[in-house]
Order: sequence, then structure tokens, then C-alpha cells
Amino acid sequence: DEQKSPPEDMPLSDTDINLEISFSEQAANLKDNSIGRMCKGGGGDTLLPNFRLPKDKTGTTKIGDLAPQDMKKVYSLALIELTALYDILGTEFKQQKAVKIKTKDSGLFGVPLSVLLEQDQKKVPGTKIPLIFQKLIAQIEEATLETEGLLRIPGVATRVKGLCQELEAKFYEGTFNWENVKQHDAASLLKLFIRELPQPLLTVEYLKAFQDVQNLPTKKQQLQALNLLVLLLPEANRDTLKVLLEFLQRVIDHREKNKMTLKNVAMVMAPNLFTFHGFGSKAIEQSEFVMAAGTANVMRFMIQYQKLLWTIPKFIVNQVRKQNSESQKKEKKDKAMKKLLKKMAYDREKHEKQEKTPNDADVPQGVIRVQAPHLSKVSMAIQLTEELKAGDIVARFLSQKSGNVQALKKEEVFLYEIGGNIGERCLDDDTYMKDLYQLNPNAEWVIKSKQS
Repeated sequence: DEQKSPPEDMPLSDTDINLEISFSEQAANLKDNSIGRMCKGGGGDTLLPNFRLPKDKTGTTKIGDLAPQDMKKVYSLALIELTALYDILGTEFKQQKAVKIKTKDSGLFGVPLSVLLEQDQKKVPGTKIPLIFQKLIAQIEEATLETEGLLRIPGVATRVKGLCQELEAKFYEGTFNWENVKQHDAASLLKLFIRELPQPLLTVEYLKAFQDVQNLPTKKQQLQALNLLVLLLPEANRDTLKVLLEFLQRVIDHREKNKMTLKNVAMVMAPNLFTFHGFGSKAIEQSEFVMAAGTANVMRFMIQYQKLLWTIPKFIVNQVRKQNSESQKKEKKDKAMKKLLKKMAYDREKHEKQEKTPNDADVPQGVIRVQAPHLSKVSMAIQLTEELKAGDIVARFLSQKSGNVQALKKEEVFLYEIGGNIGERCLDDDTYMKDLYQLNPNAEWVIKSKQS
């Protein structure tokens, strides 16, 4: 049974993904135990295992939860891990280099993602997904996702070409008439946008590695490799891919009416993401037909398991903690941290002058001091218990009645772990605080919104 796992996986069920032990180590153990059969090939939607993430008491870390300085370390560690995983599984992993091609420095189609976002941010500050990409998806959804053959039936080629030219001229002026765009035209334009990117959405460097996922022996290893590859994508590519995969899942959710199953959607979309002629290799182009079925399977995995792909494995977060601990021994805390701690100390002193209570200065054993500079109650001593979660602490602060708090919604405010052996990490509500405190006793605990 390909889902059997090495000894380290024993406490987990056969559909759990072990994020505590490095994927390459799991693969080596699997190989040593001679477990795992080849499982490539098609099959219907029901044949994909129901993989899930086991609950982690110290909190699940998603992409976007870590500070940029920690994400840089995640990138380096994911690259090392992916190289080791492919090596153990006998698949060559090499970052590709594309033939230099001339790219447009303005417009919509055939423009690099970075240039597009630069244009869009002038119109809408903070934009992370190209505006044309967002609008095309909205246009498709506006009609209904129940249309039979959605994404599969193309728009009329001449009309699509005309719309493309008209969009180039009028989109940013706001004079383009979207009423002229039929649903199948919008779907064709969306696929055209992805195909026309001068560098593939999955990037030149890692496109072949994404394609080679199909050659890995087990479905679990294929999913682990995809998880690492998503961590390696530049932020703009990753954000755009996430929006695309979420949209494709919504299309599949209406499969009873639109007849677009997971397999159908994957087969239609794979060529748009996986075909790229910039490597300058005839061998790659000649093998495209052979590769098509395999990349459709990779596409199926990316759609089916998209929620898992945006999780940073615990073993990588632990390595980031270790690196941070080691660097802190050699040098003092960075200036940014000092500035933050100084501000929090100032807020605490200010609050303590207003509300001095006995024994407030010394935090007893098993108690943490939580700062909330933006809330009315700027500081609180919290007693740690076995069952206390991050969400409970946030709720306790928000229950302090004040006009300042009323403006904040629960889903906008999070507890952050700052310093100690991590730069900064946004905690999910189900994080058990006592377990996390034992992992990082020197951290500061701050409540704030993601925006701040």
C-alpha cells in the first residue's frame, strides 16, 4: 500500500501528512523499508487520497504568517529540502535558465507579472494580484459557474483577439465595455493571459521541477514536493496561483451542472501553466504531448490539495527557529526588534502608571505578559493553562469594552509571537499557548491586526 509510512509516521493515520520530520528523511525511510509502489497515471476524482494535516499544538504556520526575514530562511531551507528529496527519489533537480526574450514594459497581455503589478499599484495601492486577472475571473463568475463546458469550450477566436486588443487600449482608461464580453470569451482571455506571460506562472527556474512531480513514486511524495515548490515561488507568482486555484475549485464545486470535474478542469488548464518554449530545447517541445497527461495529474494535485500547499512544514519552521537562536548567540537583537521592544516598554510603563496593581512588575512563573499597543487595555498578565489557546487571549482583550475596540472585528486581530527564536509569527487561533511558550520562552507576545 503506497500510503503506508515509515516508523516516524506511526502515530498518524494513513492520510495524514507528517510535517514534523523532513520530507527527504521520510522518503529515505520509505526506501529503506522497501515500501511504496509506483502510482502514476490518471483515474477519476475519487482516486485521490484524502490527505489532511494533523493538528499541531504549537500552531499551523501558513505562508503570510511569517515576517519577511523568516520567509527568506524558509526559501533557502525549502530549496535544500527539495534538492535532497528529488535526489533520494532518483529524480534530477536542476534550476532552469530561460533564453532571454524581449518583454513589453506596459500593457496587459505578454507583460511580466512584476511590471503589471507596478502598473496596477499606481491605480490601486497594495494590489497583489493583477487587476485584469481579477476582473476576468469576476466576469466569468458574474454569469454563473453552472454553464456547461465552462473553461473547456473556447470563445470565438476572432472575437477573443479583438477583445484582447480593445482591452489593451481601454482597460486602464476605464472605458472598456465589459457587457460585450461573453462568459466563454472571458475564460479564453483568462487562459490567454496565463499562456502569454513572458515567464511562466510557475517560473522558469522551477517549471521543470513542477513537471517532474509526476515522476515521484508515491502520491504523498508528489504532494510534499509541490508543497516545497510553492514555497519557492516569488510572492507575486504564488499569490496569483492561489487566486487561480481557488477559482478553479469554485468551478469544480458546480460540476453537476457544468460537467467540469476535477479531472476535466485539470486537463483544460494544465497546458496553459506547463507549456513554455523559452528553454530553447527541441527535446522539451517534442516531449510536450507525452508530458500532457502527467502535467494534468500535477494540476489535479494542485487544485485538490491547495489548502495544504500554502502550509509551511513544522520541520522548516523549527529550522528557522534554530537558525535564529544561533544568530542571536553571535550578535545582539537587531535594531528593529529593539525599537519594537522599546515602544512596547513605553506603552507598558504608561499603562502601569495609570493602573498600578500589586505584583504587576514581576511576572510570576507560568504567566505571560501580553501587549496590545493599539487596544485600550495595552497590557495584560495571562496565566498559562494546558487548554489556553491564542484565540482565547485575543477574545479576552476584545471583551474589554471601549470605543477603540468596537471598530476591530475578531477576524482582523491576531496574537503574534515576536523574538526569541523567531522573527515574527502570526498565530492561528488554535495554537496552545503553554506548548508554544515551552518552545520559545523568550518571545514577546503582542496583539495587533495584520495591517499594522
